[in-house]
Amino acid sequence: MTDTKPMDLNDIPILMHRKIEAMILKHVLDVITERSGRDEAEAVIGAACSKSAIEQGQMLAEELGHAPDLTDFAAIQPNWTREDALRIETVEMSEEKMDFNVVKCRYAEMYKDMGLGDIGHLLSCNRDGDFCIGYNPDIEMTRTQTIMKGASHCDFRYRMKKEA
Repeated sequence: MTDTKPMDLNDIPILMHRKIEAMILKHVLDVITERSGRDEAEAVIGAACSKSAIEQGQMLAEELGHAPDLTDFAAIQPNWTREDALRIETVEMSEEKMDFNVVKCRYAEMYKDMGLGDIGHLLSCNRDGDFCIGYNPDIEMTRTQTIMKGASHCDFRYRMKKEA
């Protein structure tokens, strides 16, 4: 008899999670496109990924047991960069700001290789701001460009909302 514990999904790199999801969602995209058109298919995929990102943020926040701040957020960043999935250049890190640029994105490369580059923003990029909704709605993310959409880098800027 072997002593095995159930696999924890956190043991699987997020890049692999996204690949598995994309393999399934590619077929969902095709079926919905066939039945209802491409716009509807993209809307459904986008909504599903958004809902997933919010739920993931909520689960990670619950594990902390307090309202996460940018220090907590920075501490979980390695989940997304694991296995060189993202190469990041820090611009500024403080309790009020978390600014960095992604200069290499294996997520974008993977979606392109899978023939899904045109919806990679739905599968990954759009999740970034939605994650904050679940993690802590007082964390605001802005980004003006992404590698996924052809830019040289992604410019992530996070701020804690100011109290009124």
